[in-house]
Amino acid sequence: MTNPTYGEKITGKDYVSRYGVYAVIPNPNQTKIILVQAPNGAWFLPGGEIEEGEDHLQALSRELIEELGFTARFGTYYGQADEYFYSSHRDTYFYNPAYIYEVTDFVDTGKPLEDFNNLAWFSIDEAVSKLKRGSHKWGVEQWKRVYKK
Repeated sequence: MTNPTYGEKITGKDYVSRYGVYAVIPNPNQTKIILVQAPNGAWFLPGGEIEEGEDHLQALSRELIEELGFTARFGTYYGQADEYFYSSHRDTYFYNPAYIYEVTDFVDTGKPLEDFNNLAWFSIDEAVSKLKRGSHKWGVEQWKRVYKK
């Protein structure tokens, strides 16, 4: 089975690979999920780039502390969705494989280490409509297939 792919890979452009890991984090009654709004206004699932020497869960644990101030327990791995996009902020074309996980439980341990993002809980459908990346929308849809009747 091939990975779902979003965005357009433009012939003749050099793409920088940026491997990322992201989480679908529902509230306790699974009616809302939390999203992170970057300074540019775009909404994303919590998570980010996997740094050298980290596995998926190490990177995701670090990112959740940085972005949310959460420690978390991870559940289902939903898979990989690939994304091609251009970042005008970085003037770079990116190939972004996104590895998507479920968070089954979390603890709010304090303020996020990064203080420049906005955080908000949205209903599932509103969250999907706000997400910028197709790979993140795909991740929420995978979660919905399992948890939403």
